[in-house]
Amino acid sequence: MTLSLEQIRRAPKVLLHDHLDGGLRPQSIVDLAAETGHALPAVEGPMTAESLGRWFAEAADSGSLERYLETFAHTVAVMQTAPALTRVARECVEDLAADGVVYAEVRYAPEQHVEEGLTLDEVVAAVQEGFEQGVAATGGRIVVRQLLTAMRNRARSMEIAELAVAWRDRGVAGFDIAGAEAGYPPTRHLDAFEYLQRENAHFTIHAGEAFGLPSIWQAIQWCGADRLGHGVRIIDDITVHDDGSVELGRLAAYVRDKRIPLELCPWSNVQTGAAPSIAEHPIGLLADLRFRVTVNTDNRLMSHTSMTKEMASLVEAFGYGLDDLRWVTINAMKSAFLPFDERLAIIDGTIKPGYAALAEELTG
Repeated sequence: MTLSLEQIRRAPKVLLHDHLDGGLRPQSIVDLAAETGHALPAVEGPMTAESLGRWFAEAADSGSLERYLETFAHTVAVMQTAPALTRVARECVEDLAADGVVYAEVRYAPEQHVEEGLTLDEVVAAVQEGFEQGVAATGGRIVVRQLLTAMRNRARSMEIAELAVAWRDRGVAGFDIAGAEAGYPPTRHLDAFEYLQRENAHFTIHAGEAFGLPSIWQAIQWCGADRLGHGVRIIDDITVHDDGSVELGRLAAYVRDKRIPLELCPWSNVQTGAAPSIAEHPIGLLADLRFRVTVNTDNRLMSHTSMTKEMASLVEAFGYGLDDLRWVTINAMKSAFLPFDERLAIIDGTIKPGYAALAEELTG
């Protein structure tokens, strides 16, 4: 039975890979740019939220990760004050809750928001204030945590790792590194990852998106990543033979055996050229092989996406039903950087009842 878009929207969702600076409302960018004097890109016709939103989607739809990342210059530029960060964070929570997300980990790089004099602590505090305002405004229908990201092409990863540990009982769930993969392997930040492990802290690593298996191998075997940010190129270690049989290489087998979560972002991967289309995205085979697959948005503004759109695309491309969406949602909640009892409470108290209600609606 085909799920409607509205039913998919109402399904409980869990989001592990979403960038705060990649999900701004276009109107907010227009407003904040006017306040700060930031020059926005030239668009066709008058500058409106609609025309700016189109520019972001078109500029990001290039097939190149490097070009995709260039669009962030404009979002980061308007996120340099505490009020701006709080506004963006609040609106992020409101938008996710409206999309049916019940748990989210939203990441950003604090080091990119200090150009107007904020300290790293002030950046994290401003974002946390916005998250708390958003949760309150949505009646507590969503739980949100921060992931603090260090830029892999810079040298502040230890400082950001220490910041994540300092804030871990105040809204920060873990650590990440991001940015262009080529030329910046995760092992450049090995001291930060070793520090986090000694502190019993959680971290994910962007790996296996634009770059291939060596990036994934280093993230897991050298750095000890709990999860793989994207990880889509693990497909390069999987062979599908002419007779339909599937053979896993040693790294792919290890990732599956150890249940290492893959933070897959289908529409983002299509935009950056990591996959030719949703129908040809490796998520189909990886789910069939029962890897720990999760579905994510990456950058909602640049990819013009939402969790509803991501899931609806999988329903259309692979014929997914309610059970499949429930499976990836529970996969994600199991993989969250949240204490076990809190994860279990959301699975048993929110996700399972939500999907049971939708199943009854479909069959009743």
